[in-house]
Amino acid sequence: MWRWFHRLGSPPGFYAFADRLAPWLLWLSLAGIAVSWGFGLFVVPPDYQQGDSFRIIYVHVPAAWLSLMAYTVMAIAGLIALVWRMKLAECAVMACAPVGASFTALALATGMLWGKPTWGTYWTWDARLTSELVLLFLYLGVILLAEALEDRRAGARAASLLAVAGLINVPIVHYSVEWWNSLHQGATVTKFDKPSIAPEMLWPLLLAALSFNLLFGWTVLRRIQGQLLLRESRSRWAATILQGGK
Repeated sequence: MWRWFHRLGSPPGFYAFADRLAPWLLWLSLAGIAVSWGFGLFVVPPDYQQGDSFRIIYVHVPAAWLSLMAYTVMAIAGLIALVWRMKLAECAVMACAPVGASFTALALATGMLWGKPTWGTYWTWDARLTSELVLLFLYLGVILLAEALEDRRAGARAASLLAVAGLINVPIVHYSVEWWNSLHQGATVTKFDKPSIAPEMLWPLLLAALSFNLLFGWTVLRRIQGQLLLRESRSRWAATILQGGK
């Protein structure tokens, strides 16, 4: 078993593993998104208060959940990179940042679209919205810091340090609706009590969230592969792949 972990931690071993796993993640995610959005948009009944505008939940909520999960994954990879100086962990930080930023921007955009019919405005400096915006800035900071240094590994370590330090914002985003007065509604699914959402509305939401996570996994694996090829371009295994071999 330890031999398998050791092989997985090596760049060529991980590249081969990602090559086998990534297609499954892609097709499962696309199938899950198609089913969840199909039911969420056309089968689930309108909300008794918000009408059909609530259907944006099937994009907004999975994107918001994933924005926090992606940052947590990035910060853990950053901690591993700082402590054990693993090249693979550094690549994971660089791979997670743009993907997490994209889902955070999607969560903010869909939240604004949802806020207009619900609150009467696209934006307010609400605790949840503001802390989510800070999360986006942290992602962008990680990306820019990594690119600011000519030494790729030094840039990755600096970006990892920012990722770990910024992890404090994740619980702030999650608990902001409980710690401060907020226009944003409280948790309806991720709470200890029974979810405050009808089962016929809940299961497409959970399927959409799972599918978004699978899509995140596929994207990050492919980006890590690209990072590895870029960093290992002079090695024999990477040169073989870049030349079209196996």
